[in-house]
Formats: sequence, structure tokens, C-alpha cells
Amino acid sequence: MHRHIIYIINPISGTRTKKDLQVFVEQKTKEQGVDFDIFPSVANGDYSFLKPVIKQKKATDIVIAGGDGTVSQVISSLMDTNVNFGILPCGSGNGLAFTARIPKQPAKALEVIFKGHSSITDGFYINGIFAVHLCGLGFDAKVAHDFAQQPKRGFVTYIQQVIKNFFSAKNYAFELQVEGKSFSTEAFFISIANSNQFGNHFTIAPKASLSDGLLDIVIVTHQQKLSLILQTLKQVMGSNPLQTEIKDEKKSVVYFQTSELTIVNKDKAPLHIDGDPAETAKKFKIEIAKNCFRLLQP
Repeated sequence: MHRHIIYIINPISGTRTKKDLQVFVEQKTKEQGVDFDIFPSVANGDYSFLKPVIKQKKATDIVIAGGDGTVSQVISSLMDTNVNFGILPCGSGNGLAFTARIPKQPAKALEVIFKGHSSITDGFYINGIFAVHLCGLGFDAKVAHDFAQQPKRGFVTYIQQVIKNFFSAKNYAFELQVEGKSFSTEAFFISIANSNQFGNHFTIAPKASLSDGLLDIVIVTHQQKLSLILQTLKQVMGSNPLQTEIKDEKKSVVYFQTSELTIVNKDKAPLHIDGDPAETAKKFKIEIAKNCFRLLQP
């Protein structure tokens, strides 16, 4: 079967030396006898310029070497081109890749690419902006904003920002409208998850699936800091049950699934989209985009 891979390599995501990665990718792809081209990622996140290239080269796969933010931007720009999307995880979190069981080691990730098995995958929209992985309001978004300002990237830097922000973390007022019902809450953060984790194998939505047509909503409500740690750990470990109906919006952790919801952001809590800081708003309309792209997976 004819294959032509277009690689997109983000030169600044994560900590890996991208020059070495590009040489490795070229070598391994040539060994497979597969045609390919390599393009750098672009700062504005718009990859529609590749559409004529995809058509001319009859490209079958777009493979992104980068983090969740770059993956999201590429898929958003090109998911109408009938290609498979692959990931070489080299961001700081790699939440989508790890949810899809794509290994971080470049050689093993390339094995997934070369096998060519793809699965239909969901995405979602938040105020019309496409996302593939996870959006957050509140604490984790504040961390994402501060992390983006650091001169060094990587897991250690991210953990430093988590610790720094934890001691000054505050709660925010929200109103959620879900399936014809509404409720108000004060929360440290709200996660809207298509994949099951923040990244780095840190699970936040244990029941999440990339192809179930649902978003997992996790609300960590206002509570003492010690309780915040304990309840978040319970959520990470899968001990908090998934609620089929929201009966107590003041629980320590409110965890439910829905295909769409509206969030009124009363205090204008900060926002991140797929790990990248984003401009917040007073109101968010969020809806699933079912079966919108094909992802190369093991």
C-alpha cells in the first residue's frame, strides 16, 4: 500500500534535541522505504498551508513530533484532508499520546507509525476552538500560564510551577449548565477531558475514552488544602465514582460525563487548551466532536 508521511517537528516543545530526532526519523523512514517530507511547526498554529502539499504528494499520514498543543493545532487545521494522524511524543505532558498508549521512546513510537493501524477518535470544541486532549479552568490553567513563561521546559519545571502555585491557589465561582439543569459551585479547578489524564501518566479522568462520544468533567470544589490533595489523589487513583446524575454539586470532587455543557466563568478563571495557555472568557460553550479524526495507535 502506498504511503507518504508528512512529519511536523516542533523545535521547542519539551526538552528533546529536535535535530537529533529529525536525523533519527529520516533514517528510520528511509529504512522502511516510505516516502516522506519534513516541515517545522509554525508559531501561529495554522497548518492549512500543507493542504496543497498533501494533495500533490498524495500524503496518507501526518505525524507530529511535539506536545499536545502542537498536535491539537495540526489536527484542527488538517482533519478534513482524509489522512491518518500520528504522534511522536516529545512535549512536556503528552496526555493524548499516553492515553492512546503511544510510547514516548522515538523508536517505539515510530513502530506504531509504520504499522499504520488507525482508530477513529473524538475531539471537542470550546467556544469554537478545537481541542483533542483536555481543557482546564482554574489552578491547572494558572500553572500552564506560568509554565509557558519559563525559560526551561520539561517535567521538572512543570512540577516546580505546580508546587509554587499550590500554596497561593484560590477557588473560582462557576455556573454549569448540563442537560437542561444548572448549578453553581466554587472550585479550585474544572477539567474538561477527552483523554484520561493531565499528562505524564497523571490520570485525572479514569473513565475517559477517546472514542465514546462523551467528555469527562472533573470539578474539584472549594476545600481545605490537605483535603484538596487527598481528594485529588482519590480521583487520580479512580476511587471517586462516576456520577450518572449530579445530586450533590458541593461534593469534594464532582465527576460526570456529558456530550456538551455550558460554563459561566463568573470570576474569569484562567484557561488552558491542550496544555497551552489561552485567553479566558466569561462563558464557555463546550461540545464533543464525534469521530472527527483518525489516530495511529498500537
